Parts: sequence; C-alpha cells; structure tokens
Amino acid sequence: MTRVLVIKLGALGDLVQAFAPFAAIRAHHPDAAITLLTTAPFAELMRAAPWFDRVAVDARPSWWDVRGMLALRRTLRGHDVVYDLQTSGRSSRYFRLAGRPPWSGIARGARWPHDNPHRNAMHTRSRQRDQLRRAGIAQVPDADLSWLAGGGPVLPQPYALLVPGAAPHRPAKRWPAERFGALAGHLLDRGLLPVVAGTAAEAPLAAAIRRACPAARDLTGRTGLADLAGLAARAVLAVGNDTGPMHLAAAMGCPATVLFSRDSDPSLTAPLGRVPGQVRVIRVDDLATLSVDRVAASLG
Repeated sequence: MTRVLVIKLGALGDLVQAFAPFAAIRAHHPDAAITLLTTAPFAELMRAAPWFDRVAVDARPSWWDVRGMLALRRTLRGHDVVYDLQTSGRSSRYFRLAGRPPWSGIARGARWPHDNPHRNAMHTRSRQRDQLRRAGIAQVPDADLSWLAGGGPVLPQPYALLVPGAAPHRPAKRWPAERFGALAGHLLDRGLLPVVAGTAAEAPLAAAIRRACPAARDLTGRTGLADLAGLAARAVLAVGNDTGPMHLAAAMGCPATVLFSRDSDPSLTAPLGRVPGQVRVIRVDDLATLSVDRVAASLG
C-alpha cells in the first residue's frame, strides 16, 4: 500500500485554506494510507476529517532536542510520497530528516519542486493549487465539508456570528470591541441575534460587546473547532477580524465580512468562500478608523 504524508502546521486559517488540497490529495490517492502531520490544536478536528487515515502531532522540538528529533524522524520516515503544504524553512528541513523521499514542496532536491518565481505573490489557495498541479494533481475543487456542518449548538432564532478576536500578539488586527457592540445593536434591530464566538481568553471582548448590546449571546470559550464550523454553517452572516474562525465561517458557506488592517494583505490570505460575492473584505490601514456604518453597509 502506498504511504502518503501531508505536512500542514501553521495557524487555523492556514489549515482551513488547505482543506481543498487535502481532499484533492485523498482523491488522487484513494487507496493509500495517508497521514497528516500537524500541530496539537488541530489534531482532534483533523481526526474527524474524511481525508486521513492517521493524524500525527508535530511537537516542533528544537533542533538540539535529540530525543524529540528522533521521534519526529520516526514519524517522517517510511513514506512513498510527501506533500509539504507548509512550505516553510522548518518543514523543508524535514525533507532530509525523512530520508529524501519523493517530495512536493520547496525543499532543495524535491522531486516536484514548487519553483514558481511568483509563489510569494500568490494567494495561498492559488499557490497550493499550483504546487499540486506540478506534482500531478490537476484538479483542486472545493472540499465537501458536510462532515462539519452539524456541529455546535443549534440556536432557535436567526443569528449573526461576531468574531472580535485575533492573534493576541497582533493587536492591530482587531477592530475595537465597542464597535462590534454597536454593530450588534444594528444586527438586533434587523432581527438577528448577535452571537459572539472566540476563545476563552477573548471573553473580555464579548463582555464589552454585551455592555453595548446586552441581548448578544456570549459563546467565547464554549465551542471547539467543529462546533464553530457548524455554528457558522447555520448563521445568516458573520463579521470578524482577519482570524482563523472567519476562514472557517467562509469555508462553511456563511456570508462573511472580514476586516483587514495594514497588518495583513487580503490578496494573499483572505478567505475566498465557496461562491462569488460570499466574502466581502474591508481593508483600512488602521481598524480604529473603521466606522460601524461602513461595516453595517457591507451586510446588505
């Protein structure tokens, strides 16, 4: 049996952008034993996915951690094909650690190098499609995510998902929580229950939103990734910062408005959604200057 390894570490948004490549790799190797190497936060979600037979966790040991590197080498060795969808400096070093198997990625010596000189100017999805095309996988359609659609709480009334968080070390990516609160009031006037999603650490953002709109429902810290996907699939719309949950909402087909600051470039990383016009992007240099009226107007 052919043994295939797929490498995807990264953050939640990066993982979601790889759903279509994951499905395409499975379709190309229908009878193979496929292992995903990822990081601990995503292992549970990916074990529920239909694309992999096994999910291995990369603890990302330091290069001087002999025991950790030996364990990683055991995970990497013995595969007939490796698709490095992380294509980072670290994951490219895994090529040698894996024993130089047939490799798709940017590692020197790869059998299917992604040597497109414009790769760093390509959107993540386009770059991955081009990488897989060079490895013989010509079609990378949107993945069937029906396995995710049923998760999370089923709310009894129409609702809008609000995602006020973002990477804590990049505060410039956050629209002020008080503006989300004002937007929540606007949504309530439209007959939509505002539902705030995020990690437990983002509960203070939800509290700020509820001070402005006490009717908003706080689900921060109460939804795993599969729960969040199902919650997004049933939402009327979603509004949030450039962060992983918004990628998940877009992947589930939820109409979404995503807010970008100068800290990130939507031409490279914006959620694409499943149909044209599903995802709207608002980009301003400083999110503190973005008005509630402009965001509300984007909702139609």
